[in-house]
Amino acid sequence: MWSLVILILLSLFAYILTDELIYKLQSLFINAGLFGIDLCKVSKEKIPEAIGVISGCVFLITILLFIPIGFGYSLMDRGNFPHHEFAELLAALLSICCMLLLGFADDVLNLKWRYKLLLPTIASLPLLVVYYVNFNSTTFIIPIPLRQFFGISVNIGFLYYIYMGMLAVFCTNAINILAGINGLEVGQSVIIALSIILFNIIELRGDQYKAHNFSLHIMIPYLATTLALLKHNWYPSKVFVGDTFCYVSGMTFAVVGILSHFSKTVLLFFLPQIINFLYSVPQLFHIVPCPRHRLPKYSAETDLLRASRTVVLKKDMPLLTKVVLRIFTSLKLVDKVEDKDGVILNNMTLINLVLIKLGPMSEVQLTKTLLVFQIFCTCIAFLIRYPMASYFYDLNIYNNFVS
Repeated sequence: MWSLVILILLSLFAYILTDELIYKLQSLFINAGLFGIDLCKVSKEKIPEAIGVISGCVFLITILLFIPIGFGYSLMDRGNFPHHEFAELLAALLSICCMLLLGFADDVLNLKWRYKLLLPTIASLPLLVVYYVNFNSTTFIIPIPLRQFFGISVNIGFLYYIYMGMLAVFCTNAINILAGINGLEVGQSVIIALSIILFNIIELRGDQYKAHNFSLHIMIPYLATTLALLKHNWYPSKVFVGDTFCYVSGMTFAVVGILSHFSKTVLLFFLPQIINFLYSVPQLFHIVPCPRHRLPKYSAETDLLRASRTVVLKKDMPLLTKVVLRIFTSLKLVDKVEDKDGVILNNMTLINLVLIKLGPMSEVQLTKTLLVFQIFCTCIAFLIRYPMASYFYDLNIYNNFVS
């Protein structure tokens, strides 16, 4: 436990360092051409972009500095050195470091979406190799109502590694597509990080103490550096975090979920991101036209945001598009206007859905609304993970296999 106290002190220093570096290095990013214009503001001043690389670097450095402290006693007694735990930590750092590098490359080179799906897969390979060597547990526990058909558990073998690779891809991109207004990317990441830390603290009393202790050693420095970034990214944003931050955050959550054996619980903390992804599928797969930016539309006269829109031309409308629009319209998930030439409807993101349901609102109010929804979903996640799980699982068996 003493190691956690030292880690918290290091993390406090990391917060101060990140805060200071972001303040001092903003001009370097602008001079290097890494800047953007806030499309939801009247002002057209240059705002430094890809600042997530600063918080990511300090986060990694903090964990690296902690290694001699965390493994200090073990280094003195080489016969009892925890090689498996050390390999896990190095693999975690390697995967996160890869995403830091690849994310910054994306911010600089503006890579296409197909590469954004490929990069997390490559970066997760060290993670999967260490998981295979140290654990190689590929068993799913079957809910009690289905056990008469499938038994208590099912070993899915290699498919489990595909699932974990897809988890890394989802986590890194899910935060990236629920973005675009001041403080949202960092705010949702802070809430997810706090949710994981709370879950780890609850589970420290159980049989998986080492796994959750490992997760805390990664999440606490991450939270500290991310809070410093949020200070500068909150409305009105002085910096943009870029894809670098989204990649590092997603990979960090995937790392602790996989190596600490609670990957399904991590997905529960991603409920808003899952909803946003499912709602966005028609545009992500170009069933419905998808513009480059799906940000809300800003009105300078009212200083409010309203849902942005896209146009579907009737003459080019495939049958699948017609079916999708009919389903979404019947479920009242789109606000559309139809004329003889085509259909005008809102862009399919959770941000725009909130605006069509609650009406135009200020950017800061929209961010707060979405973050409150994130907190609400976290409460639902804990409800599913604890009280409801007992109805579907024998918890003694579940806690031994859960991941």
